[in-house]
Amino acid sequence: MKTANLAIAFTDIQGFTERTSRQTLEENQRLLKVHHDLLTPIFKAFGGRIIKSIGDAFLVTFESPTQAVLSGMAIQDRLWQYNRSAQEAERLDVRVAINVGEVRVESNDVFGEPVNIASRVESIAEAGEVYFTEAVYLAMNKAEVPSHEVGAFELKGIPGKIRVFRVPRAPYRVEVPSVVHVSPGAESPVSNEQPPFGNLALSRFSGSSLAQGPDFAATAAALGSRAASVGGQLVERTRTIIQSVKAAPRFPLASRKLMVGGGVLALVLGMGFVLRDSAAENAIDDVADASSKEEKLKLAVEARKLIDAEKAPGEKAWLHGQLAEALEAPNQAVGHYRSGVKAGHGDSKDRLIELLEHPDCRVRVTAAEELGDLKVASARGELEDLAEDGGPGEEPGALFFGCDSRKAAKKALDRLGH
Repeated sequence: MKTANLAIAFTDIQGFTERTSRQTLEENQRLLKVHHDLLTPIFKAFGGRIIKSIGDAFLVTFESPTQAVLSGMAIQDRLWQYNRSAQEAERLDVRVAINVGEVRVESNDVFGEPVNIASRVESIAEAGEVYFTEAVYLAMNKAEVPSHEVGAFELKGIPGKIRVFRVPRAPYRVEVPSVVHVSPGAESPVSNEQPPFGNLALSRFSGSSLAQGPDFAATAAALGSRAASVGGQLVERTRTIIQSVKAAPRFPLASRKLMVGGGVLALVLGMGFVLRDSAAENAIDDVADASSKEEKLKLAVEARKLIDAEKAPGEKAWLHGQLAEALEAPNQAVGHYRSGVKAGHGDSKDRLIELLEHPDCRVRVTAAEELGDLKVASARGELEDLAEDGGPGEEPGALFFGCDSRKAAKKALDRLGH
């Protein structure tokens, strides 16, 4: 079992489920693409590794808690810039939550209580804010990141209370002028013409200042360019380490890459091990990042060859499911994850449960049916939530083409029994 001490960041869009019910599928896809194009370069520029993206949510890991918080600040400032020129229906109000701790690393995913805590903190975070736990506060560089305690919270499923902090709004001041009547620990008033965190993090990257205007594509390009530059500077400093890693016979080198800014994290040093992506996983990432359908299909051919070389049936099924999702075919992915679960693959089971929250009703229905058929007891809580709350795109009682994931969840629960 591999473990690592990582900062875990969760982000999601405020009110996304409600908005989905008012949008066409095309409008929803455009919104998610803008969201992806805005956030992804920032995560990577600050050294983040995107573990998964589910609808409007990201799960990202960082080796540095300071960089994790800075990335959250950069995201909020960048979205402030974007929202200034966006129409109301296209605005993106995102919340960010971060925790740090030792997690279990398996097949390009992370598990453990630190992940659960980060997810729970996200549920209490407010849109436009960056929340983080006391663990992050104690581990981060406080000279780089200002902080303000929110309070101690009892979080569902987490023993004891968790102290939560947030990044205060700019301007950052040690003392509040006496002429302004603000209670101790409160923040100074912020003009609507100033980004919420004063570009403190975003300004580290050339080309990302407010003078660039609302062109988020240009900002993303600038961030990627700057990240590559920063990565280049790191190469010389890490050359000796990489040479020694290459010399270590216990770590194969077929797909090893050092993350430099916008690259993919495939090498983690420390704790006495190296974490890397497989060649198949890298190929799947390439498919997901492709800009056109034609390019995706072309890259998928090579990805399938690499996946088919995998000998473990459960891992092979998981990888085929990941590829299907990269090709935007989540219902096909469900079938592959079913095969993975039957082969005893834990990640396939976890992903099948996660798909109960998919924005497409039919994907939720299929996932619920498979979980019920497979009698996955660990899905009971999520199935109960779906049975009670449903999700976007519900059409209960509609003839022929209606979709009712609530009903599917209830049937799955009946299969599980009491």
